[in-house]
Amino acid sequence: MKKIFLTLLIVLLSASYAISQNREIKIIPEPVDVKPGKGLFTLNSGTVVVTEGKDTRLADIRQWFVQRLSVSTGLKLKSSGKAEKNAVVFSLLQQADKTLGEEGYYLEVSPSLVKIKANKPAGIFYGLQTLLQLLPPEVYSQTPVSGVIWTVPAVQITDYPRFGWRGILLDVSRHFFSKEDVLHFIDEIAQYKYNLLHLHLTDDNGWRIEIKSLPGLTQFGAWRVERTGRWGTFTPPLVYEPTTYGGFYTQDDMKEIIAYASARFVNILPEIDVPAHSLALIASYPNLSCTKKQYPVSPGARTEEIQDNVLCVGNDSVFMVLDKIFTEVAELFPFEYIHIGGDEAYKGFWETCPLCRKRMDEEHLKNVEELQSYFVKRMEKMLKAKGKKLIGWDEILEGGLAPEATVMSWRGMQGGIEAARMNHHVVMTPWAYCYLDLYQGDPLIEPPTYGSSRLSVAYSFEPVPDSIDPKYILGGQGNLWTESVPTLRHAEYMVWPRAMALSEVYWSPKSRRNWDVFVSKMESHFSRLDAAGINYSRSAYDPVISVRWKTWGHFVVTLSTEVPGLDIYYTFDDTYPDQHSLKYDGKELSFPMGADHLNVITYRNGKPIGRMIRISKEQLEERIRGN
Repeated sequence: MKKIFLTLLIVLLSASYAISQNREIKIIPEPVDVKPGKGLFTLNSGTVVVTEGKDTRLADIRQWFVQRLSVSTGLKLKSSGKAEKNAVVFSLLQQADKTLGEEGYYLEVSPSLVKIKANKPAGIFYGLQTLLQLLPPEVYSQTPVSGVIWTVPAVQITDYPRFGWRGILLDVSRHFFSKEDVLHFIDEIAQYKYNLLHLHLTDDNGWRIEIKSLPGLTQFGAWRVERTGRWGTFTPPLVYEPTTYGGFYTQDDMKEIIAYASARFVNILPEIDVPAHSLALIASYPNLSCTKKQYPVSPGARTEEIQDNVLCVGNDSVFMVLDKIFTEVAELFPFEYIHIGGDEAYKGFWETCPLCRKRMDEEHLKNVEELQSYFVKRMEKMLKAKGKKLIGWDEILEGGLAPEATVMSWRGMQGGIEAARMNHHVVMTPWAYCYLDLYQGDPLIEPPTYGSSRLSVAYSFEPVPDSIDPKYILGGQGNLWTESVPTLRHAEYMVWPRAMALSEVYWSPKSRRNWDVFVSKMESHFSRLDAAGINYSRSAYDPVISVRWKTWGHFVVTLSTEVPGLDIYYTFDDTYPDQHSLKYDGKELSFPMGADHLNVITYRNGKPIGRMIRISKEQLEERIRGN
């Protein structure tokens, strides 16, 4: 019996070893250069993790790595010993390699040793993210996993980012995310080499950061009446209805978030959205708007009237309050930039406000667009005096751009192009490619939201227009607005895998991007997300239904998939399609006489892989009219 057990154990271990040896190298984002080698390095209880260099952050990175591995592998790796064999070695280059920059790295894996070299600690950290992706998927598990041989294929990798600004925006105003949620989210984006988390801290729906000199902001502005359902359809607050939904980050909370992010080489960009999107601020201090009405913090209700969510630019008290806010924000956040929003300002109240008209006369401003420009320029001076740079959405171009402002271009590429032509720095984040709250699949089978930005569209994004000097493009980011995203689980569903696609846009050389290769890598990374317990979307497997008019009153349908190589089956007879139904051959389809619904599903290797979509003739006609 003992011999049988030992034989079985040897067979199982041999099989596991063979699987590990054949594991393909599938790294996201795609490195600059990958040279596969021969053999495997195996992590075990005798493996030593060694740092070489005087930078104190190396010891912190080593501690993070050892702790990270212990969670899933159960191994207690040693952090002292000789680095001759069975070792993972981090070292900073004694002479800087200009090719690598501040975030690049060399990773060399042989059967006896793993070496990561970089100019700066950030490069070591990113090299470790790559190393983790070379280990079996179970390495991302949040609990110990048994029966896995922790091997790494031999390889030589040279890698560095294309852009220095690689961000994700998380809107914590529309829906509040706890400190623990934010920390968890930082871990998720760091593993795909994002280096910036843009926190949208204020909006009409909640003020989320403690300002000690203005306690009303969190006493009143952080809370609203609770509503559940679809954003934009809620009933307005009732008189005396308790404001029970919300929350905010104390300054101690934010210091913890900043420190946690810094340990993972993620900067925190704070956004205080002014002069518009300021209803939470105005609800706390009503005298700051042109109307001086007492508004409630908006719960996402549909309103009949235009609410005055814009600060009064003619009121000197507004700038005194903003100076208090930004003094504390500048002291709290170490990142060089502060985002002031500046978008979607309704200017109707300014046009009729005596104080705003007076300000325009005194400053010789021709119109309300120039009044907005006056506001932004004044904000830039305020931030500059506090040692910070101003960044804002592309509406800050209206009326004239502030002298040193950086533009975040969201309405398309044009705002960024205009700013770059004026020799201003730009972060490219056009909504059609970078808004992660948009539909990523067919609206009939996705959670309700708006617009559309499929995975393949995100992957196709090119941040540098042909006509622009690349030196003005800092990079880009994905944006998760949370009107329709009430929980971290749903945030994950909207972000992944589209943020994988964007990570490759912002990190990898343009020449290394390949859709088919990316899809193959993405599918292998799904097992890593599964191991980590991260929610994600599989919408890329679903059918894509396109429709157009062929003749007056007659339309035709085309079927396709984002993931290549899938089979598509369909029916018009109200039955659910399977592999025995009609197989789509690429030709345009017309509804047979009497049919009123089309049912479509995708298969791979004889098994369903995407969700079935059932759509009526009327719904297809609506889509044509909507286009």
